[in-house]
Amino acid sequence: MKDLEKHKCHIAVVQAEPVLFDKQACLDKALGYIEEAAGKGAELIVFPELFIPGYPVGMNFGFSVGKRTEPGREDWKRYYDASVVAGGEEFQQLSDAAKKTGSYISIGFSERDAVGGTLYNSNAIFEPDGSFKIHRKLKPTGSERLVWGDADKYFFPVTETPWGPIGSLICWESYMPLARVALYQKGITIYISPNTNDNPEWQATVRHIAIEGKCYFVNADMIIRKGSYPSNLNGRAEIEKLPETVCRGGSCIADPFGHYVAGPVWDEETVIYTELDMDRPAACKMEHDAVGHYARPDVLQLIVTDR
Repeated sequence: MKDLEKHKCHIAVVQAEPVLFDKQACLDKALGYIEEAAGKGAELIVFPELFIPGYPVGMNFGFSVGKRTEPGREDWKRYYDASVVAGGEEFQQLSDAAKKTGSYISIGFSERDAVGGTLYNSNAIFEPDGSFKIHRKLKPTGSERLVWGDADKYFFPVTETPWGPIGSLICWESYMPLARVALYQKGITIYISPNTNDNPEWQATVRHIAIEGKCYFVNADMIIRKGSYPSNLNGRAEIEKLPETVCRGGSCIADPFGHYVAGPVWDEETVIYTELDMDRPAACKMEHDAVGHYARPDVLQLIVTDR
């Protein structure tokens, strides 16, 4: 296992294109990037939202209000089959990769419940000993609710690291102010945001949360091209309406002052490498600590049901 130095975190943010609907190909691609990043000294390797088996932007799976279609159901079942059961074979390979490289690995995946039929938009953080923690997206956004269910557990897990606690909120969960505070209350120093959001306004959110939480905000986005979608899906009509580049990326890291330390990077598949000064999150709290001396617990309190 690597001897990790607590004052410096060498991080790699993988802005890559998933192989949509292909679980094994996405996993193989992730494993390749893990080996590459670790070989370049990365100690924390971060992937985007739903990297396995990809985020099917623009698809409706045959849903409309009160209606659904059999071709749409077939596409959804295909995505269901490509989703991952936590702790299963795919997780073992990621766990082995974490142990082999001595790295922390954060990766988004479509989680298939091992017993029921529900999918969850989830993120896992693997530790160098191969163990892992899962966070399920609390509230899928908009039409995501047709594909993934609300989290029923794994609400706000944090992973203890030499650089302090790290945790994740997935994409627009970061627009849930109380969810952010739930992570702040756990003392996170690195806030991981796996997402599929290339809106320019999102960059303002990245920098705001870094300042508010006095933490590093890691924005891990992906590249998606129209050519990424399998040609034999039933939902080709809605896919053909998409632009050639469906998601442009925009991955970046902001420090606790809200300054970019890396990125944003647009329109290319790449890995962002940088070094984080882990003395900075604590030092920044001298004048502002949202859940400490800059809070008023006598007036405002957050009650969290954390399972």
